[in-house]
Amino acid sequence: MLITVASTKGGVGKTTSAIHIACCLSQDNSTLLIDGDPNKSSLKWASRGSLPFKVVDLMQSPRHTKNYEHVVFDTAARPGKEDLEALVEGCDLLIIPCSPDILAIEATLETVDLLESLDCDRNRYRILLTIVPPTRKTGEQSREALSEYPIFRKSIREYAAYEKAALAGVPVYESRDPKARIAWSDYSAIGKEILG
Repeated sequence: MLITVASTKGGVGKTTSAIHIACCLSQDNSTLLIDGDPNKSSLKWASRGSLPFKVVDLMQSPRHTKNYEHVVFDTAARPGKEDLEALVEGCDLLIIPCSPDILAIEATLETVDLLESLDCDRNRYRILLTIVPPTRKTGEQSREALSEYPIFRKSIREYAAYEKAALAGVPVYESRDPKARIAWSDYSAIGKEILG
């Protein structure tokens, strides 16, 4: 399975999502994460610790992809129309992370409108609501605003455990935080939805 994670807005949890979706897929079969972001955030995360899958630079990917059952592609932020068309054409599922703020929602709606203008099959992409405050209704309101589009059933709640995991270079379930397992349960549910 080839999963692409792309967003037209920064700061919405794109790399965090790519890493944790790769963690989910690696529990099913061999998984490769390709870091196509100029910031190299996935590679930097991996270099600080240990992840249960291989992470490579985009330029190294042709040599590695044939050896893995699952491939997750962490893209550069803000793809243009031609880039977005190529991304969706080149994967099984395009995941669009979106945080529950108006700027991210507007950017996501623009991305979805662009996909619709390209006659993209709605089974080929899905919105992932991320960085949702666990104690406020923001997530429900954002989900409602995006409800006419394909969206994952589970949202990714905001926990400090993700920051600790990034600093340590490990998946969130290995971070030293009391909410680490709860945070992982969100991505675990996303992984089951992808594989299901």
